[in-house]
Amino acid sequence: MRMSQLFSTTLREAPSEAEIASHQLLLRAGFIRQLGAGIYSYLPLGRRVVTHIENIMREEIEAIGGQELTMPVVHPADIWQETGRWGQIGAEMARFKDRSGHDMVLAMTHEEVVTDLARREIQSYRQLPQLIYHIQTKFRDDPRPRAGLIRVREFTMLDSYSLDRDLAGLDRQYQAHYEAYFRIFNRCGLPVRAVGSDTGMMGGLAAHEYMYLTPVGEDTLLFCQSCDYAANRQVAAFSKPHPPSEDALPLEKVATPGASSIAELAAYLDISPGKTAKAVFLMAEVDGEDAPRMVFAVLRGDMALNETKLANALAAAGKGTVRNLRPALDVEIEAIGACPGYASPIGIDREKTWVVADDLLPRSPNLVGGANEAGYHLRNTNLGRDYEADIVADIALAEDGSPCPHCEGALEAARGVEVGNIFKLGTRYTAALGATFLDEDGQPQPIVMGSYGIGVGRLVACIVEEHHDDQGMIWPASVAPYPVHLVMLPSRDGTAESAAEGFYQDLVKAGLEPLYDDRDERAGVKFNDADLVGIPLRVTVSARSLQNGGFEFKRRDGDERWIVPLEEAVKAIKEAFEDQQVPGEPNPL
Repeated sequence: MRMSQLFSTTLREAPSEAEIASHQLLLRAGFIRQLGAGIYSYLPLGRRVVTHIENIMREEIEAIGGQELTMPVVHPADIWQETGRWGQIGAEMARFKDRSGHDMVLAMTHEEVVTDLARREIQSYRQLPQLIYHIQTKFRDDPRPRAGLIRVREFTMLDSYSLDRDLAGLDRQYQAHYEAYFRIFNRCGLPVRAVGSDTGMMGGLAAHEYMYLTPVGEDTLLFCQSCDYAANRQVAAFSKPHPPSEDALPLEKVATPGASSIAELAAYLDISPGKTAKAVFLMAEVDGEDAPRMVFAVLRGDMALNETKLANALAAAGKGTVRNLRPALDVEIEAIGACPGYASPIGIDREKTWVVADDLLPRSPNLVGGANEAGYHLRNTNLGRDYEADIVADIALAEDGSPCPHCEGALEAARGVEVGNIFKLGTRYTAALGATFLDEDGQPQPIVMGSYGIGVGRLVACIVEEHHDDQGMIWPASVAPYPVHLVMLPSRDGTAESAAEGFYQDLVKAGLEPLYDDRDERAGVKFNDADLVGIPLRVTVSARSLQNGGFEFKRRDGDERWIVPLEEAVKAIKEAFEDQQVPGEPNPL
């Protein structure tokens, strides 16, 4: 490709709204352009990177038995209504009506569609297991798209779906994906960590996320440095303290003027926050409930609430799927007989409230809790004696320094970007849609499913975050838009132009098409653009290089330059890229 004909231009400065490196560099180098909030076009250089990534994905998924298909972007609402997700998912799902008035959906994921296919195509246990996949466009109406390709509304994903007769088969396909995903990310040059995660709107039995650790990430992860425990903070467990046993003491009402927070209460009574009971009020929108339900979460005062764990605890207890949690208003708190800032579950209206207690509370006697009267608290509140909980579960947030649940080592927090996820769906969708097979005895059984995905654009952005410097991007050879950046510097007698043109044709014939900078620009502009675009190997053809015996080679990730004779250049590049190395340099690209 000649840069004089390339359908993109480089920018000297990034737009002001581009805050992170990948967003700035992909815009400046002409790989992407923004159409609207969270909606991007991939220009030819960006499209070539995406194609290389998608081909790696195809190779690795097909290596574990995957068959490629393509499923629609537009879905009839009926199948989403059958699984219940039509009502569970909020405004991020793009809904519309077709000209006949039928409700339709823009795909944000494809579990419903693949399950519909399975119930049509699978009849017998002899047809299982199956693994099908596609690489397809999706749309989620994210209210806060940010950071370029990191968080968008329209995006492309690799989705694969496993179909099995039992959980043992699901476990095998899950493990195969677990390993294949590491190979995909490794081939793309991106270091990732797999962590346990929440199943979220997907539902199912278990899930893992593949996280790229970076300060620009929105997710908080917790890792144990002493063992292999790792989890997203949404679901991370931690070892809780073991308070000394005490006899339950009588309730005692005490004046605590102005002590409406845990810190103020502990200071006023000269006790540790761990000897207090914290009240957190949330309003939950729950499937099957016409109006939001008050959720009163109770924890020890030295703990913070994990809302994801709380929502999961409600669902596990049969209270329904929580669509949304929001902080309760004072008027809503007062409506159940509680007093904001001085609240406890003692004496409230239980008809309107679900009380959820952290599982540390049964082992934490004689805590100071609210008296539901402004300016007063109660000493010696005890779960089971003074109040009951509808649910007792782990609802506390693990934090940096919390003890590991496996080995008691300190957990360490880090920021990360989720680039992939895998889910054990089980029969969550097949049972709802009636996707069954006949077993050996002729009895219908629900197909057991797994779902696995990688965001292509987000992966592109993370590769750039990992591989760049102050001058521009440094693409790994496996995904670079072109293998070579050929830079021609005009000479007075035209020998450099002639040599560069001949070399360009030779590379094309050898299957090593370069990005050929044939523009009428100064050397500084060409070199700066080459660094910005970030192709692994730069080859410069100039009067000086020819006088020195050939072409000047330079790796994008190094400063050293070396001359390769003209007659050896094509062969040297071809051999180098066969084993992912640049001639004369031992390090892989």
